[in-house]
Amino acid sequence: MPVVLRVQGFIFRFFANEGTEPPHIHVDNGDATAKIWLATGEWAYSHGYRPAQRQMIRNILADHQGELMERWNEFFGQ
Repeated sequence: MPVVLRVQGFIFRFFANEGTEPPHIHVDNGDATAKIWLATGEWAYSHGYRPAQRQMIRNILADHQGELMERWNEFFGQ
């Protein structure tokens, strides 16, 4: 589970066994967790995040989308 970004208490990571799925990121903060598709910004799931936290995550993803896609491609060899 490589951590690719830490911002405002949110931990953004890839799971090494999920390279066959489209590019996505897992976001954890305490007991809250989410999975978000990088290309579209759609949420595959979200558990425990309040609306304000979801908006913060959206903003962070918008700011770092290019970097996260690059890291995905490097990690999964695409």
